[in-house]
Amino acid sequence: MNVGTIRGGAKAFKLDALLKLADVKGTDGKTTLLHFVVQEIVRSEGVRVSESIIGKINQKGQQRNSQEREEDYRNMGLELVAGLGTELCNVKKTATIDFDVIVSSVSNLSEGMGRLRRLVNEDLLQKEESCSFGESMKSFMKYAVKHLKELEEDEHKVLELVKEITEYFHGNMSKDDANPLRIFVTVRDFLSMLDLVCRELRRSKVFVHPNPLIPFQ
Repeated sequence: MNVGTIRGGAKAFKLDALLKLADVKGTDGKTTLLHFVVQEIVRSEGVRVSESIIGKINQKGQQRNSQEREEDYRNMGLELVAGLGTELCNVKKTATIDFDVIVSSVSNLSEGMGRLRRLVNEDLLQKEESCSFGESMKSFMKYAVKHLKELEEDEHKVLELVKEITEYFHGNMSKDDANPLRIFVTVRDFLSMLDLVCRELRRSKVFVHPNPLIPFQ
């Protein structure tokens, strides 16, 4: 990417760059680089779907002129692109999670278990009148400790998976990043921008310029 420039030779871009697509506006002051990218993807996906078996079945026996074919590409492609937000609905849900709350909750459970263990071993089991209740609590603790350990293992596993996803799509995770789930926030914000552009394109009468780069010239 960016061959011939001071930043030439880049192998990829970080997901944060997607949020900047809406910052680059055309000469009309309305069309953004995101509009252009979405239009290009919509048409290419529309062509791909129309050439698939399902697309050929739907168009069987229909004679379409060039303008009608472009409209078909538009509708098919736009349906696919607009569905991305639904497909990644779990990403939107994850973006609302407060990572600090998760860490704090698991830590509090661990500390509470430690206090309970001391109470049972040093107090309840030492008193004859509380011995029966202490044995019941001891049985409960074995159950609770087992599930707390599973919860801590799941927390560690999830963080490892998030790290792998972040490094795959976004590059190395910064040690200073206070929120390891930030990648999901980035994708959620981009999906919101994408949904807005798709709605605007649905409402627009003129979907594709003869030259899609005209607004940027």
